[in-house]
Amino acid sequence: MSDTVTREDAAGVATITMQRPGLSHALRGDLLAAVTEIAGDESVRAVVLTGTGRAFCVGQDLAEHVESLRGNAATSLSVVEDEYNPLMLALAGLRVPVVVAVNGAAAGAGLGIALAGDLRIAAAGAKFTTAFTGIGLSSDSALAARLVHAVGVSRATELLLLPEPFLAETAAQWGLVHRVVEAEQVLPEAQALATRLAAGPTAAYRAVKTVLATAATASLEETLALEARLQTELGQTADHREAVEAFLEKRPARFTGH
Repeated sequence: MSDTVTREDAAGVATITMQRPGLSHALRGDLLAAVTEIAGDESVRAVVLTGTGRAFCVGQDLAEHVESLRGNAATSLSVVEDEYNPLMLALAGLRVPVVVAVNGAAAGAGLGIALAGDLRIAAAGAKFTTAFTGIGLSSDSALAARLVHAVGVSRATELLLLPEPFLAETAAQWGLVHRVVEAEQVLPEAQALATRLAAGPTAAYRAVKTVLATAATASLEETLALEARLQTELGQTADHREAVEAFLEKRPARFTGH
């Protein structure tokens, strides 16, 4: 798609690859464009998001950021609202499963982007860090909220106040990463998982994502009402009928996403 972001499609899976480790203005814009394009592409049933080389994404391109600070500090920091927030909302709004292949280091907003996916496969030994307070900033890219949901307030506070690196293996123990594999297997494993999801009941996956996105802040009554509405809708889908028939006929179900 561009020098900073590429897309490849196979078997209903769109693989987005960030070609630069730092989130430059160009990369942020191209990544948002790729995610927006995929959101409107009904042929895409799952997404893989990854990086290249030894880093997944190390956050803001600091060289570019310094030049911006020297010009106008207030304008340079407006990119959080103008560019990062729309990107994170677009990633969160994808209605298909997103598998993040963390091929290497993930820092700052790069960690926020990794946590925006639904499932994460990381390279053994890959380093993670929140990074922000190390350069005198608070968090962005919804990192604080996602850490609180994933590891709780206490550990999230520690990770943000003391931005010390931790490895993929530790991230897996905390539940931030779902699988840790050798570096050369990260992308194949992620694509295999995404292919499996793409062949599954994607309407049900959309509903699961909706419930998970609201359950943390919704009341019990609201959650029950949402679940009831979604179950009623899913109960009328071809995928549900196919799954029931397949179970009774003792054969694998053939899902279409409808």
